Amino acid sequence: MILAILQARMSSTRLPGKVMADVLGMPMIGRQLERLARCKQIDKLVVATSDDASDDPLANWCTENGIALYRGSLRDVLARFSSAAKAYKPTQVVRLTADCPLADPSVIDQLIEQHLRGHFDYSNNCWHPTFPDGLDAEIVTAPWLEKLSQVASTAMEREHVTYYFQAHKDDIRWSELKRNPPRPELRLTVDNPEDLALVRQIYQALYPANPAFTTQDVIDYLDQHPDLAQSNQHLVRNAGSTSKEKQDA
Repeated sequence: MILAILQARMSSTRLPGKVMADVLGMPMIGRQLERLARCKQIDKLVVATSDDASDDPLANWCTENGIALYRGSLRDVLARFSSAAKAYKPTQVVRLTADCPLADPSVIDQLIEQHLRGHFDYSNNCWHPTFPDGLDAEIVTAPWLEKLSQVASTAMEREHVTYYFQAHKDDIRWSELKRNPPRPELRLTVDNPEDLALVRQIYQALYPANPAFTTQDVIDYLDQHPDLAQSNQHLVRNAGSTSKEKQDA
């Protein structure tokens, strides 16, 4: 069973509460969940947030909308993530973060297929970015996730779920999914007000005519409107982390 865990929290440093920010009449996390529901390779999806009171609005929204939910540690994200997985007894676990309202279900499916086909321990599409920022996804076998929860010891390793792998690449069988042609310069994640404004503009332009718009649709739209593509280009990719990992939204 392939389980996807979407990490989310309200206490973002740069844009607090962004996961519940309105995007075309729905909380941003709702728009992302809508897109993730189109993944063909995912059997179950759960939102993993913290048991801190700051995340009550997010948890309440998930419960009211029938979204599977797990609540755990705010700071020890690895413990929260691994505990959320245990409840479902998966064979593989996909890691997603809730700052990606333009997540691409086809990219996630491709990553899962490549991972399973090669019998890898861990796979990602973000160590050496070729996709636009905001399409990040990872997948890890359940045994390795359990091992991670036991061997990861530093604050960085506990806060950034798969950070341990970066220093221990020789200990695992891993793969990366690449995009051809590469478009890593495009920023489709939401960490700052400029990012949120761009995402809202993209949804307003593309969603009414085609709710299932693709990443290529987004790229074509931004290529036709270079001023919009430039609106958040001054922001640094993964600025919220000293690694190439993200914690929560």
